[in-house]
Amino acid sequence: MTVSADSPPADGGLPDPEAVLDELLELGAVTEGDDGSLSTTSAFEDVRRVYHDTYARMDDGGVESTVADLFGVDRTEAAALLDSGEVTRADVTAYLSVRSFADGALDSPTLAVAANLLVRLGPGTPVPEAFEELDDGTYRSFLDSNAEAVLTVWRNYCDPCEAMKEDLPAILDAVPDGVATAGVDGEAVPEFRREFGVESAPAVLIFRDGELRETLTGRRRPETLADRFADAFGADA
Repeated sequence: MTVSADSPPADGGLPDPEAVLDELLELGAVTEGDDGSLSTTSAFEDVRRVYHDTYARMDDGGVESTVADLFGVDRTEAAALLDSGEVTRADVTAYLSVRSFADGALDSPTLAVAANLLVRLGPGTPVPEAFEELDDGTYRSFLDSNAEAVLTVWRNYCDPCEAMKEDLPAILDAVPDGVATAGVDGEAVPEFRREFGVESAPAVLIFRDGELRETLTGRRRPETLADRFADAFGADA
């Protein structure tokens, strides 16, 4: 990402990523797990969600204007940066988000490095801990081993997904005994989505006898899902 530096380092280069990571940890934008893994915090993601929603819908001209304003370039250069992939909407979202989150604590070069780190870190998996998480390399073997299954699809920055998670204990209680459950990150499983025609989240896929019987998209109440599970897995289904 190319930026115009407000306060460039003494050597004229960008700050060391490890030092910037330490600053993000201190600010509370990133957290380190017991196993040493790094992920963004929910507090930071609450900020990023706002910018993500704005820039996901914005037309190309609006994004070009933002890049030009942020990085001190003209519209033609901004368009070229976006067309080449040197700057992406995700970069813009991360830059604006960490600038807002840091509230003036980071200069422009540090923000640029921080944004790059935050794009790569991402928000972590949206799949609730209650589910085994599958990916394109494991979902087929899971279904081959579980003829009766309920697979759920989740996505980050998805308000209906977050709302449905509040009902998760009741939803899991509605799943009949002997029916396996698992979840996928909808943005990380293109093969799964293509095979089953799923393009939205949240979604609940019901499998019986190894075949997809029904796909329910959007937030569904536990009582609605309980009825669908009973229909699908009942003795006469």
